[in-house]
Amino acid sequence: MENMNWSDLSFGYMKTDYNVRCYYRDGQWGELEVSSSEIINIHMAATCLHYGQEAFEGLKAFKGKDGKTRIFRLDENGKRLQASSRGIKMAEFPLEKFEEAILKVVRLNERFVPPYGSGASLYIRPLLIGLGAQVGVKPASEYMFLVFVTPVGPYFKSGFLPTKVCMLRGYDRAAPLGTGTIKVGGNYAASLAAGTLAQSKGYAAVLFLDPKEKKYLDECGPANFFAIRGNSYITPKSDSILPSITNKSLMQLAEDMGLTVERRPVPVEELATFEEAAECGTAAVITPLSQVDDLDEGKSYIFTTDNKPGPICTQLYKKLTGIQCGDEEDIYNWVTVL
Repeated sequence: MENMNWSDLSFGYMKTDYNVRCYYRDGQWGELEVSSSEIINIHMAATCLHYGQEAFEGLKAFKGKDGKTRIFRLDENGKRLQASSRGIKMAEFPLEKFEEAILKVVRLNERFVPPYGSGASLYIRPLLIGLGAQVGVKPASEYMFLVFVTPVGPYFKSGFLPTKVCMLRGYDRAAPLGTGTIKVGGNYAASLAAGTLAQSKGYAAVLFLDPKEKKYLDECGPANFFAIRGNSYITPKSDSILPSITNKSLMQLAEDMGLTVERRPVPVEELATFEEAAECGTAAVITPLSQVDDLDEGKSYIFTTDNKPGPICTQLYKKLTGIQCGDEEDIYNWVTVL
């Protein structure tokens, strides 16, 4: 890895040395297994292939200035995977085994953790799938948990620079009272058509509206949306938004910075009142928005004219990434240090 240009990494897949697996059979989870294979063998009638019994997570490990590797909020990812499992009736993976698997896979692939200051990180992808072979629509009797890692660069090539997004009322990311609040592949598949159309028009992502009334802001592409107005940190709340661990962390930081945190339904018209806006998630941390274009109504909401992130977004970004890399004191116990 000594010849790797870490600063030039894209957000893509790169083969690493090992992954960790675990199987659920006869009503219980087995022991963790280490594999060097990138291939999984599953029955052609597995429920993950036919009925969407599949959930995943995404978290990161960072190398600090002190040379230590830090994993950000792995306990929250374990809890969210369990919530996803309950949502689509899969066997829940135990939290203590989840933590053991994450620590093991990072240690086994430590040479792939990008160096401090490179702007890159080690992306960790836990996956849970239904393996049971059946053609009836019902939960599987067998499951597999797998976690692999890959070094990645910034999700957006622009990094921490503002991008523009659009609204497209002809598309929904999730159904009301459906799977929008859990991290399953179907939500992402449902966003691909709108996302591809938006990108063809020069936008980074789609700011989805609520699927019921099309009156309120929902998810922003694969991420949560938040905005700053005066002394307030405002982020949408609905029954179709994934509870982002990054957004949860930012809300805590914003509150401790003296901001009032408002998590509530946010009407589209309120975009005109925001001083800063951004999307946030594990992959990008914070991506500031330069503008939101409502393509159906022919309106534009502009948040910056100099293509620079706003002061609050910048402060939040530096604080959160500082904790992740060990440059800021972790008073919240968010980081697991290897």
